[in-house]
Amino acid sequence: MSYHNFLLFIGVAVFAAYWLPRFVSGREPAGSALLIGGGFVCAMMLESPPSLFAPIESPEWWETLSEMTVIVALFATGMRIDAVRPLARWRASWRLLAVAMPLTICAVALAGMATGLPLASAILLGAVLAPTDPVLAGDVQVGPPSEGGEHPVRFALTTEAGLNDGLAFPFVYLAIAAIGGLSGAEFMSWFGYDFVYRIVAGAISGVITGWLLAQVVFRWPAGNALAETASGVLAFASVLVCYGLAEAIHGYGFIACFVGGLAFRHVESKHSFHGDLHVFNLSIEHTLTAVLLLMTGAALGVYWNEIRLEHVAIAASLIFVIRPLFGWAALAGTGQPNKERFVVAAFGVRGIGSLYYLAFAAVTAEVPMIADLWLVVLVSIAMSAVVHGLSAGAALSGIRADADADEDADRAREGGQ
Repeated sequence: MSYHNFLLFIGVAVFAAYWLPRFVSGREPAGSALLIGGGFVCAMMLESPPSLFAPIESPEWWETLSEMTVIVALFATGMRIDAVRPLARWRASWRLLAVAMPLTICAVALAGMATGLPLASAILLGAVLAPTDPVLAGDVQVGPPSEGGEHPVRFALTTEAGLNDGLAFPFVYLAIAAIGGLSGAEFMSWFGYDFVYRIVAGAISGVITGWLLAQVVFRWPAGNALAETASGVLAFASVLVCYGLAEAIHGYGFIACFVGGLAFRHVESKHSFHGDLHVFNLSIEHTLTAVLLLMTGAALGVYWNEIRLEHVAIAASLIFVIRPLFGWAALAGTGQPNKERFVVAAFGVRGIGSLYYLAFAAVTAEVPMIADLWLVVLVSIAMSAVVHGLSAGAALSGIRADADADEDADRAREGGQ
């Protein structure tokens, strides 16, 4: 495939993915599954697919593109959250991060070992697949800045996706360290540096950087602030500054981007300029995501004959059993109605973050059985795109209907008093 033919293919595939669903659904279409399908068809039609479609042999481009996509999405996710208080709003989020995520890592790792993966590769698979995705989960997350719609279900899924990409990174490093064997001293070094220091450094860096950037954009100088220029490119610049500074002090840039977006937004939370920044970031995010989804589908086409039943079984167990089960258990005692609790537990979308982590590990170290890990991840993303993409609209519509019914009942009771 020539470069120009590839560009033509991307353009046609994106149009088709967003256009075709409108013939069968009145909802805003979720094009992720169709983009993956388009990439798959493209690869199957080619006699000699380009190296861009082969992440097992050439993971470098996958690392670069997915990294940029995730950091843009994380900063935008932080900016979308209208209210961080009261802190009780975060109860479900912390449960998902502190309970569901570690249990998911362990369960996926055990499933990997059961299919023959060595310990280090199994831990890596668990770490790669445990975080939910801030990129593909837009249909179940909160709306644009200042537009409301922060239902507890949407808030929990948004904040979980915003933080768990960064929180999975220590376990990726643990897996890489375990490839050659891990002594007690090395484990303590990992815990102190990769787990504690880098998480804290990322969070603090994000707060400080987000606050400083907001001062520059909204307040300094007082009579001629940058926000009056309405230049959305400032959002992209903010992403790069947040990520770059955090990584410069060896903190986790993913955490810094989400926290930085939160801090940036809440310096001037009602300013209309946040809407301009959101639109600009969203355009970049959707563009990069579309390319990566096409590449994911194409990779599935390239490696179609190598996918085995155990790869599909691990992916299916994650989507249908592990995440829903541990998500449900983690939310026990939060007071959420059963329907809301089920939606939060079930809609742990897998996506671009998983591509980044695996590509990063593949470039960084010699990971045993890396091909099997890629196949499981590619199948998991495709399965998640189909299952969650097709059901998200209906599930959230049901939640909204219940919320509207409760509000009507409350108004009726107030009117009768």
